[in-house]
Amino acid sequence: MEQTVEQKLQALWSLQTIHTKIDKIRQVRGELPIEVADLEDEIAGLETRLEKIRVDLDDLEDSIVKRKNMIKDAQSAIKKYEGQLNEVKNNREYDAISKEIEIQGLEIQVCEKRIKEAEFEIKNKTEGYEKTENNLNFNKAELEVKQKELETITSETQIEEDTLLKKAEDATTNNEERLLKVYNKLRNSYRNGLAVVSIERDSCSGCHNKIPPQLQSEIRQRKKIIICEHCGRILVDEEIASED
Repeated sequence: MEQTVEQKLQALWSLQTIHTKIDKIRQVRGELPIEVADLEDEIAGLETRLEKIRVDLDDLEDSIVKRKNMIKDAQSAIKKYEGQLNEVKNNREYDAISKEIEIQGLEIQVCEKRIKEAEFEIKNKTEGYEKTENNLNFNKAELEVKQKELETITSETQIEEDTLLKKAEDATTNNEERLLKVYNKLRNSYRNGLAVVSIERDSCSGCHNKIPPQLQSEIRQRKKIIICEHCGRILVDEEIASED
């Protein structure tokens, strides 16, 4: 059965009233759900950073061990070459062995330099690890507090919200699809979610701009859907607004 304009307006107002109650419940939670989600993301990022630092530290430790072994090998080679110097038979052999000793000495210097660089990097990364770990522990404690706070607020309002969501679902079926599209678009356009508003003190209660007397009269007649010429919201008269 085709709805009259009055029935359409009443159905829209009823849906708006339910959604407004849901919005108020969610406002009580404020920014908590967003804060909890942000903290969870930050904690995940810090844990990833810690794992990366751990891998880097392991690699640096391995590089130090490798360089120390290279130094030992070079020292053994030098000792061997120094022994061979006593057995050389000409200057050419002496120069060749001396060159090898020099090369091994340079290898030791390079390894010692790389070890110092790795130790310096380990120091910096360890400090970074400790700072990141402190931030992680702080954020975990903060998250626990906010999660408990959110759980408390949610548990107190969840039953009421679930009931209202069911009512909103039922109320949606009472509305014409074309008007629902307009309604949803308007709800998404305004932070307060008000798509259908009433006349209050001769003004639109959505944007508070004055409504001309002639237009107020047309709204009260309920013969057509009228929108506010300033904000585009659907307007209903005071009597419809008082029915809920």
